[in-house]
Amino acid sequence: MRPGGGYVAGVILVAAAAAGVTGAVPDEVRLEVGWGAAVALLLQAPLGWWALGSIGTERFFAVWTLGMIVRFAVVGIAGLALFPAIGGRAGPMLGSMVGVLLALLLVEGVTAFRDHSREDQR
Repeated sequence: MRPGGGYVAGVILVAAAAAGVTGAVPDEVRLEVGWGAAVALLLQAPLGWWALGSIGTERFFAVWTLGMIVRFAVVGIAGLALFPAIGGRAGPMLGSMVGVLLALLLVEGVTAFRDHSREDQR
């Protein structure tokens, strides 16, 4: 089963909130906050879609595990190596990246619960 409009609507809502927060932060950290939010959206949206689409299959655990490894690796590489090497402030970037990742993981969980709940089968 493929995830439906609920996941897409959740991703759009999180993207809009991230854009609002990015616009509201001071100019000196706006680039870092925007970069972190954008990377998180570009990373999490397809990983979440992939994980939701694999629920109920024998490959679900492998898909979920690989997705979590990719998320941790990107946060680690961006925060410890990439962003400090180019002279950016890692704190605001990591804060927005992790915040957006967590918000989208919440959307993924709510979508999975809603789409795969057995409540309607009782």
